[in-house]
Amino acid sequence: MKKTPATLTAIGTLLALGALGAATPACAADKTDQEKCYGVAKAGKNDCAAGTHSCAGQAKTSGDGHDFVAVPKGTCERLNGGSLTPKTN
Repeated sequence: MKKTPATLTAIGTLLALGALGAATPACAADKTDQEKCYGVAKAGKNDCAAGTHSCAGQAKTSGDGHDFVAVPKGTCERLNGGSLTPKTN
């Protein structure tokens, strides 16, 4: 197969799109056996957040009511400070 500039561009584009898809994993709490537990994440250990930022690992303080971690269903409300809905600080 002769490699023309158009072929190389197409291959590069496909590789870039594949890498982009791999870099944006689904949130752990989207699994059916998990739930979002707000207010119990340690600083820098959150899965996501409600409104303040959207990326994992960006929690500035421990126990922030907007940051959550994914936990097995039925566990969150047993945790000290755990809530199934975002809390105001």
